Amino acid sequence: MTLVAPAPPGLVERRARVAVAALFFTNGALLANLIPRYPQIKADLGLSNAAYGLSVAAFPTGAIVAGLAAGVLVRRFGSASVAVAGTFLTAAGVLLAGVAPAVAVFAAVLFLAGAMDAITDVAQNAHGLRVQRRYGRSIINSFHAIWSIGAVTGGATAAAAIALDLPVGVHLGISGAVLTVVALVAWRFRLPGSETEPETTPDTTPHADLDARGDADLRTAGDLRAEGGAGSGGESAAGRTGPAVGRGLPGRRVWLIVGALVLIAIGGTIVEDAGNSWAAVYLSGSLHAAAAVAAWGYIALVGAQFIGRMIGDRLVDRFGQRTVARAGGLIVAAGMGLALAAPTVAGTICGFAAAGFGVATLVPAAMHEADELPGLKPGTGLTVVSWLMRLGFLLSPPVVGAIADATSLRAGLLVVPFAGVLVILLAGVLQPRRRAAPAPLG
Repeated sequence: MTLVAPAPPGLVERRARVAVAALFFTNGALLANLIPRYPQIKADLGLSNAAYGLSVAAFPTGAIVAGLAAGVLVRRFGSASVAVAGTFLTAAGVLLAGVAPAVAVFAAVLFLAGAMDAITDVAQNAHGLRVQRRYGRSIINSFHAIWSIGAVTGGATAAAAIALDLPVGVHLGISGAVLTVVALVAWRFRLPGSETEPETTPDTTPHADLDARGDADLRTAGDLRAEGGAGSGGESAAGRTGPAVGRGLPGRRVWLIVGALVLIAIGGTIVEDAGNSWAAVYLSGSLHAAAAVAAWGYIALVGAQFIGRMIGDRLVDRFGQRTVARAGGLIVAAGMGLALAAPTVAGTICGFAAAGFGVATLVPAAMHEADELPGLKPGTGLTVVSWLMRLGFLLSPPVVGAIADATSLRAGLLVVPFAGVLVILLAGVLQPRRRAAPAPLG
């Protein structure tokens, strides 16, 4: 057979890619502007570690409650429009959380912000996957890398605002307004057309690159997935153009794989939540770091996560997602384990950086693997993983808070190396290194 390369993307696709990247940036920056303010909010409201943990768990609770509604909204209003509306409402929730006068108000607006963030997350990933199908190759990790840039930018902005003694309301009001404007501008360059229509590049037909992909649909999710069959319509997720019609996997086996992918993603979210909810609190409280310095625990985590995502595609292509995930789990367990064993401010910041680097590719990998599983309708695997992975954000804060009140926050943060071990044990469901593509014939 003759290998046919996909046509290069046109101006519409390139603009849409930048637009999606902007949405990921704003999504990462919004909450990151609030997180370094958590120690101040905790002190102002007079919260214990357990009460604080339960309060911040309202954010992922809202995400879980609203997460399944995202698909309906995307089909009704379009993924880009839903992402922009969600950005505006998330910004409003973040602002209200920063100026909340009581713990009940704080938890309630975090619930709202979490619900809107979940809807935004699914919508921007859905639009990003539409753009990816136009490109005919994987670009989803680059979007998640841009999210990390947004998170670093937001965290650094918050650290600067704290250093300048800028009031919380002024700081979050300005940042929310700027990021909402960025999202509105991005909306103008969204992909046209329906969410469900086939995605093709301007110079190709829906199946023009079938031969180029060859055995792409026979990709496996580790050894279990190798027992499956052909995938959706003869194309991988990067180039899928229609509903699944292939042989697929047995139903029970599919959902076992989905469950393992959810747990891998939860391992990533547990580590992310440690940076979100506890890094600044641990550094400023247990280790007595200044507030502006304490913000760098979170910044180090998301900054290292960005680096990992920038090089993640190349690492996966060379070594396979299974090996990359296992190595990442080891880095998380060793890096944060050492930081907790010998606690210092600098060592703890480095430990959070190691944790962020280790989990960099886990959530994108779990989403992508789930979206490609044969035997499921398009979008089903992605929606389930995106929804259930938020259990990590929901369960981690109260668990860490309860352990911290019973023993110490240092002991509570042992959930981070535990998450690394969990990833090592479950990484076998991820695909190994791909075989080289066959040489062109004729």
